[in-house]
Amino acid sequence: MPLRQLPDRLQFGEPKDVLRAEFDRRTGHYSMTENHYHRNYELYYLFSGERNYFIKDSAYRVLAGDLVLIDSNAVHKTSDLGIPDHERVVFYFEPRYFDEYTESERELLLAPFTRDQPLMRLNLQERHRAEELLHSLLAELRDRPPGYRLHIRHMAGELLLLAARHSGERTERTPRDEPTPVQRKVSEVVRHINGHFAEPLELGGLARRFYISRSHLSRTFKEVTGFGFAEYINITRIKEAQRLLRETPYSVTRVSELSGFDNFSHFGKMFKRLSGLAPREYRKLNRRREER
Repeated sequence: MPLRQLPDRLQFGEPKDVLRAEFDRRTGHYSMTENHYHRNYELYYLFSGERNYFIKDSAYRVLAGDLVLIDSNAVHKTSDLGIPDHERVVFYFEPRYFDEYTESERELLLAPFTRDQPLMRLNLQERHRAEELLHSLLAELRDRPPGYRLHIRHMAGELLLLAARHSGERTERTPRDEPTPVQRKVSEVVRHINGHFAEPLELGGLARRFYISRSHLSRTFKEVTGFGFAEYINITRIKEAQRLLRETPYSVTRVSELSGFDNFSHFGKMFKRLSGLAPREYRKLNRRREER
């Protein structure tokens, strides 16, 4: 089934489902605008075009035929490389999706998401198999015959298995483009932020620390990561605040301090903006989920 026979957008699943998928055909230049990290494991396949993918602390050049596997709660963002038009499909697997498997099967399927290299460059045979699975899945999603949900779940599982086998047997064949000096410098800055988010972090101070001008750091940080400098710091701190609210009994005020916020009002506003809920509401919601 040629991709041109598909509509520009297809979606499978609801926000609370253990498996969701979406296909998008984007014309022109496009970069993600939303802040992106979530509990789901994410599998991304690029049918056509080229993309910049920032994941955790590194940038990757993604080509047509590449698979990208993103760990739960890893900060990530795609951005434009100056090449217009791309088609991609993304799967979101809730952690509980893997509960139906045995321990060894679960370990096998999750391994690709936790390795150091999130990018998989498939050989021609693997790419043909991946696209065979995806074309079948997308045709079912478009036509929705009886039992199409069963078929989609089956194809998604087959794709996970393909990625797991590639990860276990052929990781040496997944090259990574050598990072530029600018990318290496920004990765150093990002790793510093990730390890010191609870401390005061200012653009000028980090620019001096890493021997780069303030304006150059601001510009290149955005180019490499897709995030603004302050935006990335806020995301990193709110992500930690969410973890503390889920896993500890600390008061919301204490969580704010441990996450690196020196202004409680600002913390509340940023948490609501990035999480969609106030901190106390977020804690209540996650406690109810654990009780189910």
